Amino acid sequence: MPRTRSLSWVELRIGVVTLVAIVITATAIFMLTGDRGFFWQRYNLKTRFTNVAGLRAGSPVRVAGFDVGTVERIEFVGEEVDVTIQVNVSMRERITTESTAYLGSVSLLGESAVDINPSTSGTPIPEWGYIRQGGARGQIADVAEHATRGVQEITRLVEDLRGGKGTMGRLMTDDALYTELRRFVSTAGDLAESLKAGDGSLGRLINDPKTAESLEASLANIETMTRRINAGEGSLGQLITDDAFSKSLTSATANLDTLVGRLNRGEGTAGRLLTDDALVNRLTSVVERLDLLTERLNAGEGTAGQLLKDQQLYENMNGAVRDLRLLVADIRRDPRKYLNVRVSIF
Repeated sequence: MPRTRSLSWVELRIGVVTLVAIVITATAIFMLTGDRGFFWQRYNLKTRFTNVAGLRAGSPVRVAGFDVGTVERIEFVGEEVDVTIQVNVSMRERITTESTAYLGSVSLLGESAVDINPSTSGTPIPEWGYIRQGGARGQIADVAEHATRGVQEITRLVEDLRGGKGTMGRLMTDDALYTELRRFVSTAGDLAESLKAGDGSLGRLINDPKTAESLEASLANIETMTRRINAGEGSLGQLITDDAFSKSLTSATANLDTLVGRLNRGEGTAGRLLTDDALVNRLTSVVERLDLLTERLNAGEGTAGQLLKDQQLYENMNGAVRDLRLLVADIRRDPRKYLNVRVSIF
């Protein structure tokens, strides 16, 4: 009997140790899984991606950055990829029809995770339901790809510079352009020195106080003139501020519009001249005849033309006129000499 009681105690100790080990193991598993919970505390959901680079079975599932589950299975569905996940049932109220899933990064090594945006405004997604795919977020691979593209573009840029392409390339390879740039810089330096020395109008403006004072006086005069205009002084000021003057100018403009309208309608001599083709033709004919007459006069044709061109004829006519004047003067002095009237009575 004592031997039998000893075996029972040993078995009891083994059972207690085994039970404690099971509890410790369960506690460790629970601590390792964190918020994921035990298998009976999870439910299955699905999402679909066009690319699952870096994602594998066992990758974490996060809601707002918290680990709440794992990826269970990845499989092709046509040209897309279905991802089955298990999440803690406590997230059911946060994973709704308004939530979206996207690929996130776990580390710099390219390992991915499924990140879910929580939303309490929608309806909770039932088990084996699909979470909508959200916009793709930046991945480490994308960053590396962009960096590679940047390096390639920089390489092409350096090659273009070495090949003399563009302004910078020509500046690096074209000696003539470099010389012109140096000449320009030298000229700019000389200009700066001239300005410092007070040469030219701009230099005087910078260095000569009198020039600056003169400019200030001009600005003061402009300000005074502007103030007078605003006060309605002078013709320009009245035009801006005097309603009567403005109305008078408006009336004059209206009269001018009326005059232009009458001209366009062919009223009056000027209007007929603008619109009557017959009158214009007659006037053109008269002008042409005047031109012809002027040409004939310049050519010396006719009496008037000879008078213009023939110097001898001009002198003869001038002499005849002079003799006529002398005769008239002599008659006035002694009319009896030329007027001898005899009366005879038969």
